[in-house]
Amino acid sequence: MSVVEVGLMSKARQMELLKGIKMKDFKYYTPTFVRFGKGTENETGDLLERFGAHTVLVLYGSGRVVESGLIGSILDQMDELGISHAELGGVVPNPRLSTVRRAIALGKEINADFILAVGGGSVIDTAKAVGYGIPDEGDVWDLYKKLRVPETAVPVGCVLTLSATGSVMSDSSVISNEETCEKLGLNSDLSRPAFAVMDPQLTTSVGPYQTASGSTDIMMHTMERYFNKEGGLELTDMIAKGIIRTIMDNTPKALEDPENYDARAEIMWAEALSHNGLTGCGGDGGDWSCHKIQHELSAQYDVAHGAGLAAIWGTWARYVYRDLPERFYKFAVDIMDVGPSEDREAVIIRGIEKTEEFFRSIGMPTSIRELGPDPTEEELNIMADRCERSVGGSIGSVRRLYRDDFYNIYKQAL
Repeated sequence: MSVVEVGLMSKARQMELLKGIKMKDFKYYTPTFVRFGKGTENETGDLLERFGAHTVLVLYGSGRVVESGLIGSILDQMDELGISHAELGGVVPNPRLSTVRRAIALGKEINADFILAVGGGSVIDTAKAVGYGIPDEGDVWDLYKKLRVPETAVPVGCVLTLSATGSVMSDSSVISNEETCEKLGLNSDLSRPAFAVMDPQLTTSVGPYQTASGSTDIMMHTMERYFNKEGGLELTDMIAKGIIRTIMDNTPKALEDPENYDARAEIMWAEALSHNGLTGCGGDGGDWSCHKIQHELSAQYDVAHGAGLAAIWGTWARYVYRDLPERFYKFAVDIMDVGPSEDREAVIIRGIEKTEEFFRSIGMPTSIRELGPDPTEEELNIMADRCERSVGGSIGSVRRLYRDDFYNIYKQAL
């Protein structure tokens, strides 16, 4: 049937035909230039020059990138090319608003026209926030509180040293306000990195807990999009399955042998694809309840993001699966390799259990107390209240969750 023939149909007939179409329309935008492989960090200076950088603010986190010589090598490359620069270290996991504000002040002082993040997702998220803040006349936190919308941003590039958040190619950043115990995210294509240098060798010194936590975050970025109630493409589901199985197959290898380049490479590339929008094509955007619920945990207790997601996910899944049983059944059979059965609920439960078994096998918690915190009743209510405010009242695709649901999930996840 031609487009013209469809156009000549009545609106009612067009709507009747559309009822049989499962997938949703989508936009897919991923402008980041990726340089992937051994020694690619040695091309950082050339990439900065290629993308028009003249004055660069370099952000990094731990002393690991200094002690390894990585920062020194990158600064030498810029010096050789005549690119001026200033540096700010000390970015921590669950990156702080206070650090963002200090970096913005430094960036304005030197008239930075490019920001280079050397590190993991926390450093990249900080760089994105700084990119918004340098040209902005107000307080950058207002952007994260959705009081204003960013209109421009200083471009960001990154040299990745930890596979986890997917910020390396995404439009998102998450910042914690340590004064108010709020953790808020901001999504804008303005913040998608101009380039990403990805050398798996740079992740071999990452410890086992952070490796496992990062892998969990990669899985969860994929699973948040997989569990959607409306729309979907079988090809997108197959890509999601590939990413999840890649993480499940290669994380144990990386934990057993931290120098395993191939395992580290698989995990690093899975990270990029998990959060650049690819695994959401054709769906309704995904659920994202677990992320928002976990954000309040990490804002309150400063826990690792991926570990917090592992602590929450099983409880969330048991709380909502009856609202979308066919999706949870498909997840159990297609991804978690649970044998199909007429007892569909048993299959679903086994799929949830196998996911938790994997988390435990790589040293991740599956409850809040295993994670570390032991919240009081008052703290559970505080987190539920904050979660309600941060999502604007409710969130969820599988099931719309509200303040009391957030409380119940925190309580049941203890």
